[in-house]
Amino acid sequence: MVATDNLQMPHEEAPFDLSAYLQVRQAQVEAALDSAMPIIYPEKIYEAMRYSLLAGGKRLRPILCLATCEMAGGTIEMAMPTACALEMVHTMSLIHDDLPAMDNDDYRRGKLTNHKVYGEDIAILAGDGLLAYAFEFVVTTQNVAAQKLLQVIARLGRAVGAAGLVGGQVVDLESEGKPDVSLETLNFIHNHKTAALLEASVVCGGILAGTPEAELQRLSRYAQNIGLAFQIVDDILDITATQEELGKTAGKDLQAQKVTYPSLWGLEESQRQAQQLVQAAAAELDLFGKKARPLIAIANFITSRTH
Repeated sequence: MVATDNLQMPHEEAPFDLSAYLQVRQAQVEAALDSAMPIIYPEKIYEAMRYSLLAGGKRLRPILCLATCEMAGGTIEMAMPTACALEMVHTMSLIHDDLPAMDNDDYRRGKLTNHKVYGEDIAILAGDGLLAYAFEFVVTTQNVAAQKLLQVIARLGRAVGAAGLVGGQVVDLESEGKPDVSLETLNFIHNHKTAALLEASVVCGGILAGTPEAELQRLSRYAQNIGLAFQIVDDILDITATQEELGKTAGKDLQAQKVTYPSLWGLEESQRQAQQLVQAAAAELDLFGKKARPLIAIANFITSRTH
């Protein structure tokens, strides 16, 4: 009989605590954003920019940038200016998206939208100011080669322009009220409107850390998959969640007669498709081993979130 008293049980690794990880990273991002944008003259525009920039939210894009840079061997410090820039660009898109000429929403992140507080004119300018400042802020990065910063700026510009977010928004607006929008068109809208900036967040983190091109392609595919999954879940929540849970008006897609993934597939199939995308995303990170745990946990969070 074998004595068991002195046998060591195999060490089981503790599960990754995504909640604690996000809490720490969110606090770091919030502090960096706050210090990045002091109020100076003319105060009104800086107040309007800060109102939306510091209104909370998941900070998913900057955290993806930080997590990818760390996974690829870089540091939080070298990625933080780009992470902040990504949140500035994202906030600009929300301010403009909420305008009466676009999605016409009164609430965002549980607060009145920018144009409801400051007027449409200042809201437009606040978005413009954030977009311009984002590119200026990337260049404040320390201890990263200028060539890498050029690549980051190019990626960010493409993600937000007509080849990315703006192009997706245009096709989205053109598709409103049309009953025959195809799955191909819907994928185009969200690969550009939602996934492009998420992809830039991940890939820019990799660029800053000096990731080889072949691995950048994997990061790109990971981000495209989670970007589409994110939008599918957004569409589901627009139907199933309350305004309090969402922090913005619920049922907006139905009111605007927008074609959504649930309207094409139904809720159950939409959820299944989102889960498949998350599994495919995680598979792209196999070569990074344990270092990929934050990014894999974030991918799983996307399909299980309730707001």
